[in-house]
Order: sequence, then structure tokens, then C-alpha cells
Amino acid sequence: MSVSIAKDSIDLGLVTDNIDAMTAFYQDILGLELEAKIDMPGGATMTRLKCGTTIIKLVHPKRAPEASNPPNGLMGGMGIRYFTIHVDNMEDAVAECVKQGCRVPVSIQEVRPGITIAMIEDPDGNWVELLQAG
Repeated sequence: MSVSIAKDSIDLGLVTDNIDAMTAFYQDILGLELEAKIDMPGGATMTRLKCGTTIIKLVHPKRAPEASNPPNGLMGGMGIRYFTIHVDNMEDAVAECVKQGCRVPVSIQEVRPGITIAMIEDPDGNWVELLQAG
């Protein structure tokens, strides 16, 4: 039996020991709306930010885990290396990220007819693909 999908999106959890910079990136620079800040079992906190029907969950543990994602985005290692946010203001969004000092490892480019992408790096080194169709 397969799962019965109850929501049209997937929520993402990002564990960070850099909660202030990560919250500033996702909330202030990308403009995601704060849904809630929640205390979690074990002393962690979760900052929940809305991206359409997706929730980006920034989890700040009481004690940082020893392991972290390898650097260099797509080719830095196996596993989840990036996620995509669909936008309708690509040039303005990337310009704001650059203005705010964000690293843009993949500048704006058309990857197939009518599809433009850019890759932005968050403060923890996670890559966020911005995609504009049309």
C-alpha cells in the first residue's frame, strides 16, 4: 500500500546551529513568512517559515550535531543537495540575494526553453534553486 498524500507539498527540515543567520536568510532575504517558533522535545527549537503550502523548518538543537553537509552543493556529496522554490521575479530575487551578500554559485541561466534557474547558498551552505517558468 502506498501513502495517501494529504498535502500538495513536502515540508523541509534544516538542522542548524546558526539559527539567526538562517532565519534572516529565509525570512528577511527570501521573504518567507514566519508561521511559528516552537519548543521541541530535548531542548531544540523550530522556526517554521511558510513557502506557499510548504513549511521550511529551521531546527536549532540544544547541542549541535558533529556531522554536517559537505560543502559545494550539487557535487559536494550524496543525498539531498538542493531544493527548489518557484518564483516569478527571478532577476529581482537574485539581485536582492547578491545585495545582501549571499553566494550565488549558479547565476541566472535558461536550462531549457522557458525555464530559468539560479542557485543561491544559504548561510549553512545549503543550495536553494530559484526557478522561473515562462
